[in-house]
Amino acid sequence: MNFKSPVLPAVIAASVVLALLGGCGEKSSDKPAAVPGATIKAEVVTVQKAVLPIVSTSPASVVAGQQAQIASRLTGYIREINVQEGQTVAAGQRLFTVDPTDIQGQMNMARAGVAQSEAALADAKTDYERFGNLYKEEAIPKMQWDKIRLQYQVSQQQAAAARAAFDTASAQMKYATVQAPFAGVITQKMANAGDLAAPGRPVLVLENPATLQVQTGVARDVFSQLKLGSPVSIQVDGRTSDLVGKVTHLVPAADPVTHSYLVKIDLPEGHGLRSGNFVRVAFALGSREGIRVPVGALLERAGISGVFVVDTQGIVHYRMVRAGAASGGNVEIQAGLNPGERVVTSATTNMQSGDKVVSQGNGNG
Repeated sequence: MNFKSPVLPAVIAASVVLALLGGCGEKSSDKPAAVPGATIKAEVVTVQKAVLPIVSTSPASVVAGQQAQIASRLTGYIREINVQEGQTVAAGQRLFTVDPTDIQGQMNMARAGVAQSEAALADAKTDYERFGNLYKEEAIPKMQWDKIRLQYQVSQQQAAAARAAFDTASAQMKYATVQAPFAGVITQKMANAGDLAAPGRPVLVLENPATLQVQTGVARDVFSQLKLGSPVSIQVDGRTSDLVGKVTHLVPAADPVTHSYLVKIDLPEGHGLRSGNFVRVAFALGSREGIRVPVGALLERAGISGVFVVDTQGIVHYRMVRAGAASGGNVEIQAGLNPGERVVTSATTNMQSGDKVVSQGNGNG
């Protein structure tokens, strides 16, 4: 009896697979060898230890040391405002005027009171002189004379009070016109003609641009190391060089919300800043040991900051590093490099790991 074995087809299929795999292996062996890296001329420096400053940077604002919120001492409608925001004003210049109708009424009443009290005083004085003579001649009793003398004294006091009321009303009339207490620039206008002015309600803000200073808040550990007169670096966006200010005020009371301490810094002449500008203040708190490399050595590949490190055979390898602050053409490397290693500082734009570098210089980082 003839029958077919089920094992035979499986053996044939396995043989076919092995043959195909073998063919694939022979094909892969025909791939070309890897192309060696390019040779590039570049500058190389040796990383060495350096003394680095300990710097604490704080955000800060430029403010006017002399600033005033100008308000009226009277309650009344603003008749006119004679200045605009940004306008420069001189000391004593008229800023705005409050309708003085109410004060004029008080002055008229005070003037009438002065006239009435002086008339009463004149009448009391006449009685005082006439009854005084009678008392000397013993023509009237002492009790009557004392009454006349008392009336004269009261009239004198009433006349003095009336004159004081008139003087007060006259002084209030002067406040209807508000003048600049010092020379400066109008930085804010918080009311318009027709608005109601009242004591304690600012109408304008006046600043003296000659007294601009930088103010910032610092932590307690930084504040404890600051001294009056110490130089401070002021970093301004868009400027290649820092300004050098001087610490002038250290306020020892901490802010109850931020727990920071207020530091005021005078600006140098010709600073070119304006009130409200944002700056950064760098406080030098000492020094420490670290390493740094030229700024040209640091680059970014695929979002990763790194440098090209050169091995003993001159082959470069891209290595990720953690960079710190940059200053004076150098940048601090906080992690990723060790003293004694060599890094490429030029011609890194098209450089790749595996390239060989022909050094054009061997300086120190």
